[in-house]
Amino acid sequence: MRRIVGVSLAAALAFTGLTSPPPASAQLAVSISVDTVPPPLPVYVQPPIPAPGYIWSPGYWAWDNDIGYYWVPGTWVLPPQPDLLWTPPYWGWNDGVYVFHSGYWGLHVGFYGGIAYGCGYTGSGYEGGYWRDRVFFYNRSVNNVTNVSITNVYNKTVVNNVVSISYNGGPGGTTTKPTQEQLAAAKEGHTAPTSEQARHADTARHDPSLHLANNHGHPSVAATPHPGQFKGAGIVAAGPGKPVLAPPLKHPPAVAALNPATKPGMPRAPQPKNAQAPSNHPAKLQAAPKPQPAAQLLSKRTPPASPVHAAKPRPIQLARHAPAPHRAPPPPRRPPPPHVARPAPPRRPPPSPRRPPPPPRPHPQPRPHRAQQKHR
Repeated sequence: MRRIVGVSLAAALAFTGLTSPPPASAQLAVSISVDTVPPPLPVYVQPPIPAPGYIWSPGYWAWDNDIGYYWVPGTWVLPPQPDLLWTPPYWGWNDGVYVFHSGYWGLHVGFYGGIAYGCGYTGSGYEGGYWRDRVFFYNRSVNNVTNVSITNVYNKTVVNNVVSISYNGGPGGTTTKPTQEQLAAAKEGHTAPTSEQARHADTARHDPSLHLANNHGHPSVAATPHPGQFKGAGIVAAGPGKPVLAPPLKHPPAVAALNPATKPGMPRAPQPKNAQAPSNHPAKLQAAPKPQPAAQLLSKRTPPASPVHAAKPRPIQLARHAPAPHRAPPPPRRPPPPHVARPAPPRRPPPSPRRPPPPPRPHPQPRPHRAQQKHR
């Protein structure tokens, strides 16, 4: 049975890589163990170095409890400070399970399970370069440094054992044992992976193309010149090979989250035990409703949202089978009569306009009285 002890690899790297601890700081103890054999290492070439001062960190298979194995691409990284070398992580067989041993920075390269990662990591020590006076010297025979101007280089032939085994011990694993120098290096002060390395591993965990279940052991991004950069120039894909099947997860994600009927906001309507699918009996959708509680009858008065259920309501039958206890159902609406105005009471004809009064007759002027006549 799979066992996971401690925290996940990406979470551990993210936690330890928030700040760069001093060289003498102890490595965070993280134990990740699984009962599934780690996949073989993919075959790829090293991308060109981005600038002087970078050190190669080989790719490896990591584990997450939700997705299984996923590939963390090899990349060029800056050491947390000069004079430090990188010891790669590895898987080791122990008590019936495969235990993950995290990588670290130190003054000497420690034991990494005899895994032949290539590019100077032959399975024991590092043949890719060395520090002198706080300057790193590159071995051009195993490092792709021809694209930049680097004068601190040398040539040394390195025999690379082309072995794809990614774990030490157990059935089919490497049989390399740590040397006295490597045991002494394990007791030295170690520095945890940098924040760039932590983000690099976390980005790989969230990239579906790097999951073993999707790439079948041959990731499209096997190596990259910059940490966390999985697109653009310099990306190297793994070479072709035999597909590697991912083992089924014993605790896959909940299927209910993928069922649209159980998503939030989409509740699944309860169905009786003997209910059948509507698609098998479409005619039953238009049958007369059976007697139901009054609450359901009232809810059916709301017009349905789907045109499939747009049957004409039958309020007379609903009221006959299940009358509402508190309120009688409204009588069926009859078609409204035509809007005919009721005959208004007979109006009296308006009075005829009155004739205008005759103009006043001119009053005859009074005749002059004789008395008013002038006397001559």
